Amino acid sequence: MKITGYRTITTVHRWGHPIGDANGVIESGITDIPILIVETDSGIEGIGLGPHPGIERVFPAVDGQDPRGAFSLYDRMLAAVFKTGHAGSVYGAIGVLDMALWDLKAKAADEPLWRTLGATDRFVPGYASLLDIAIPTEELATELAPWVDAGFTGVKLKGGVDLDRDIERLRIAREALSANTRRPALMLDVNESWNRTQAIRHVSEIEREFDLVWIEEPVRRWDTDGLGSVRRGIRAAVASGENLTGVEQVRQLIDQRAVDIVQVGSCWGISHYLRSALLAFGFDLPISPVGYNANPVAAASAALPNHLTTEIQSLSAPVGIGVDQQISDGGIVLGDQPGIGFSVDEKAIADEHEKGKWAVAAGPHVRDRRAGLGLMSSRKDN
Repeated sequence: MKITGYRTITTVHRWGHPIGDANGVIESGITDIPILIVETDSGIEGIGLGPHPGIERVFPAVDGQDPRGAFSLYDRMLAAVFKTGHAGSVYGAIGVLDMALWDLKAKAADEPLWRTLGATDRFVPGYASLLDIAIPTEELATELAPWVDAGFTGVKLKGGVDLDRDIERLRIAREALSANTRRPALMLDVNESWNRTQAIRHVSEIEREFDLVWIEEPVRRWDTDGLGSVRRGIRAAVASGENLTGVEQVRQLIDQRAVDIVQVGSCWGISHYLRSALLAFGFDLPISPVGYNANPVAAASAALPNHLTTEIQSLSAPVGIGVDQQISDGGIVLGDQPGIGFSVDEKAIADEHEKGKWAVAAGPHVRDRRAGLGLMSSRKDN
């Protein structure tokens, strides 16, 4: 089997509500989902989901190669961008192409990827994550209801802009999930919007009422000293790592004892996830993948001894994407379709006329110029 080419198309996902975080919001609730399809001389195609700018730079490293050597080809892609480095958006191209290679590897073996990776249990525990910051507080319980029906016992809320609002929404989430468990798991993600002192103050106030499982990205992703300071100042765990590109960046979090929970971005691919998990495992740290695009690393999660929980952001799939998974019992039940379990209906995607608003130049992830400077109230808060 040899890789012969690729094509790329884009579909959309309809969330059913506005989505976003402390850095920006997509009011339409419609986002674009790029799809990479890797072609082979055997007619089998591999599918990767997620942004992949710079694919033309890294594809020559795998062109003509046997995709079953996924780990080696991952290293070839890293080597191909050695001089300019892989930190940044090109790592998305490496990750999504890596995802397609693992899909091909399992398809060539005619088995689901979770079997290829050595898992024995097809269930992957998860938590609800609605990217909810723009959902009105009075509608939050209604939006959570389908997740409660699907058996979820944990939820991560987006916050960091208004502490009083965050506390109110944590109350609503706790009440909603109490239908499934006496002690719901509550997490708060502030997307790097605080500084270390602000984070300790705010989490300490939250902890007067809530047993918070973790605070996510309380300070900037590279601020290992700050993350460590927050860890020492609160009871909750500190989780971070989703925006780090490469295992050497993850290593810094662990070396500096900056996190309790190592996170990886799902769209960085299977190889990055497996290597980061092994590194974390050596230090007795759990790992938790972040992001959606139809849960592309769930098969790897099933095979890992230190997988804690997977972020599940939607109960539905993008337009034209078939996903051999079931969301139930508070997690993902993986199917038996060979590969990752993705299929692409290119006609349905071609017939789709709505456009997403995720990758536009103006946002949504435009960091507020006052982010990290919230130690004192501003006039708009008075």
